[in-house]
Amino acid sequence: TPCYVIDEKQLKKNLSILQKVEKDTGCKILLAQKAFSCFYEYPLIGQYISGTTASGLFEARLGKEEMGKENHVFAPAYKEEDVKELVKICDHMVFNSFSQLEKYKTLCKETSVGIRINPECSTQGDHAIYDPCAPGSRLGVTRENFDGECLKWIDGLHFHTLCEQNADDLEKTLQAVEEKFGEFLSEVSWLNMGGGHHITREDYDVKLLEKCIPEYMVTIVEQSPWYSNFHILYPSILFKIIQVSTKKLFVHRRTADARLIEQYVCFRAVIDGIFADKMAQHT
Repeated sequence: TPCYVIDEKQLKKNLSILQKVEKDTGCKILLAQKAFSCFYEYPLIGQYISGTTASGLFEARLGKEEMGKENHVFAPAYKEEDVKELVKICDHMVFNSFSQLEKYKTLCKETSVGIRINPECSTQGDHAIYDPCAPGSRLGVTRENFDGECLKWIDGLHFHTLCEQNADDLEKTLQAVEEKFGEFLSEVSWLNMGGGHHITREDYDVKLLEKCIPEYMVTIVEQSPWYSNFHILYPSILFKIIQVSTKKLFVHRRTADARLIEQYVCFRAVIDGIFADKMAQHT
């Protein structure tokens, strides 16, 4: 009978690498179930990382039932009956098009919703067959077709462009995302960067990965006074970065209550007053 033999020593070694990235960056990491769905190991994996992500209903059920931690889903298309169940078992749900968002948005009352974007930045080289940014791709919305009106219905943006690649390709892709969609990033609370990040291979540049996260976050933080939580989510990893600055108080614009908003206004008034006094002393 065919079987899979898993080296748990090596599995724990890989999980320790991912766990360290979490600790060093303040991020969260999710298991991509389409890459590894041996649910016997889910209790072990759940000791190291923060949850699972799915590409459809059955994977979402598996993650919910066998690991029971954070649960995320993206699929190019959904059936309405699947969406009705997915919103009950998933924390985040990403749609591939505005037509999907329009059709299902009223069902997602308790689920954080995102839309997939296409940064049109190809890094696949000779593997164009795997390239979701190839000409004619229908995976994600290009900048030309992006409607900013959707922001009132979504919490985040998602892209997936890599396939077993290193952090330099992530860095290049991030630059393209910021160039094309930067004006919208301050209006969302998370960014899903898809999968294909081969973090546990020997030559992977973990330091560059960790460098990309805070540097990119600073750019976004400076754009949005309502900033509290920013997720860099992957179907293989989810980064959640919580930023609190001595110069700015960042409040999540979708969850801030009147008291927090009042505190923020008072805080900014005090800081602005201090800066104004300092400037006056030098003029």
